[in-house]
Amino acid sequence: MSLSKIADARELSDEQLAEEVLALKKQLFQLRLQKATRQLDKSHQFRHARHRLAQLLTVEGERKRKVATEG
Repeated sequence: MSLSKIADARELSDEQLAEEVLALKKQLFQLRLQKATRQLDKSHQFRHARHRLAQLLTVEGERKRKVATEG
């Protein structure tokens, strides 16, 4: 599985963005729990989830700054 592109995140609405951020945070929690209990098989999932979360938070920040500068 390749890493997702930020253009995909920019196409999401604000509500979808917030939902996906929450879902990824839950997924990261579950991955950490699996790692702690030595049940994690695919360690690359951490990288993919963190990468996607960073993209979503970047887009969210861009939108907030745009709204703040407009007015």
